[in-house]
Formats: sequence, structure tokens, C-alpha cells
Amino acid sequence: MKKKHIFLIISTIISMVTFSHLHNSITLGDVSVYELGNVLISSDDTKNSDSTHIGQPIDLTDINSLKKSFYAIDKKTGMPSDLFNLTEFSQANLHINTEGNGPKVLIFHTHGSEMYADSKNTNEGVIGVGEYLKSILEDKYGIECLHITDKFDIVEGKLQRDGAYERAEPVITQIIKENPSIQLVIDLHRDGVNENLRLATEINGKSYAKIMFFNGICRKWENGNLVPTEGLENPYLKTNLALSFQMQYAVTQFNSNITRKIYINAYRYSLHMKDKSMLIELGAQTNTYEEALNSIEVVADALGKVCF
Repeated sequence: MKKKHIFLIISTIISMVTFSHLHNSITLGDVSVYELGNVLISSDDTKNSDSTHIGQPIDLTDINSLKKSFYAIDKKTGMPSDLFNLTEFSQANLHINTEGNGPKVLIFHTHGSEMYADSKNTNEGVIGVGEYLKSILEDKYGIECLHITDKFDIVEGKLQRDGAYERAEPVITQIIKENPSIQLVIDLHRDGVNENLRLATEINGKSYAKIMFFNGICRKWENGNLVPTEGLENPYLKTNLALSFQMQYAVTQFNSNITRKIYINAYRYSLHMKDKSMLIELGAQTNTYEEALNSIEVVADALGKVCF
């Protein structure tokens, strides 16, 4: 980024949106947005098809432009300018040191029981996708990974999503402590959406689950002010945000229709235990397991570009 002001050019190309950086040519994400739970991200997009926004150049240093075109902001939080500096994001060096012994990447699942439409068991849910990601990173890139398959959303044999992040934290923190070689942490999920919504896109005859990077920024609205969420500090916020930004860019180099907007929420989730942490929502319960496997290949390729 050689200039202070950079612009996002929105153009229509066969129902896709291409964002062109004036100095470093980049393609940044499709602009289709959906409902996440009961939070409506955008009222002018349909939920069942990719939409295209056509407009004038948008200044990426302008928070309002970013809200409209690049990020989806949960109503509980906002987009403070001190955290969102895309020049800093794009210039951040997020490569890990691949030398030495021990695992470099930790993959786990706060909600390990999440499955897909045709999953026969949890080995064909997000845990199976995580195992496939591990095999790609190790076989293709030679990056040793540690994959934790604990189901933190199961208590005494029953599904219990509430408290899953709190149950996961001491386990993951201890694993990181015992494995100081770990430099990148991935919490892999799949989204939950309306049953009539499929977060899928077809590319060259192959179907892929939509990919969404997710950030908690530890700030929420209170009496009209955006304030820190007490007791939920995260020293790695800016690195997390830079990582999701660069990953979004790298994924859209494969195809801009495969991404959703980067989702910003108020809390911290699992992103505070290690520098370079990311949370990924890979498709939803309406996707097939194969679609999820196809998309994790794209995520692995993006990791190769951003971190290795």
C-alpha cells in the first residue's frame, strides 16, 4: 500500500463483484450477505442468491464504506476506527516460522458436534473437515499440525452449546502452553442458518460451501457508546483482524463467490489465547460434507499464501 488512501472499485462481472485495488490489484469478497441467527446483516440482499452491488469508488479508509461493502457488523457492536486500519492489515507480516520440531498449527472445534446435511457421524462433520485440513497442511506444505477433536459442546453426553467457549479455553490454553512451537490457531465451525438457505456456490462444475471469517472485537454498545466488554480482553485483536482480512483476500483469488463478508461480533470467542488466531464458519448445516471438504482445500491454499 503506497498511498494513504486506497479505493475499492465495485464492478459487475457475470453476477460477481470484483474489488480492484488501485496499486496492488486485489479481488475482495462477494457482497452477498445472509442472516446469522436472528441478526439481519443486510436488508437489500436476498438470502438465497448471490447479489451484486454496483456503485462509485469507495474509500477503504472510510468506515461507513467498509461497513457496506466488506464487513458485516452485528448490531451488538460497531467498527471502531482505531481497530480497522486496512493499510496496517495489508502490510502485516503473518508468516509463521516453519523451522524446528513440534506442531506449528493447532486446529480445534469449540462446537465439535456440528455436522452437515448428509453427515453420518461426527467424523463427517467439522471434526472430519479439520482432519482433512491437517492432512493437507502436513502433506502439501510440510507443516506439522495438532488437531484436537474434543467436543466442548457436549456435556454428559448431551448437546450443550452454552458454555462451550469457557470449557474449551482451559484445555486449549494448556495445549498451547505444552506446545510452544504452535504459532497459528484455527477454531473451525460451520454456521447455523434457515433450513431453506444453502451457502454454496458452484465453480467449474464443483460445489463449494461458502467461507466466512469471524472476529470478536471485545466491544459492545452500551448507552450509546461502544465500550470494552468487561472481562473479555484480547491482546491480539489487530493481528486477528489482519489475519481475517488477508485470508479473505487470498480466498477470493480462487473465486470471489466463495466468500461471505467478514463477520464482526462484540465478544472475543476463542481468539485471545494465541497470536494469529482465526475462527472460520465453513458453510452451514444445509451444506453437504463434500462441499465443506472442497472449501477447506481453498482455505488451506490461502493459509499457504498468508502464513507459510
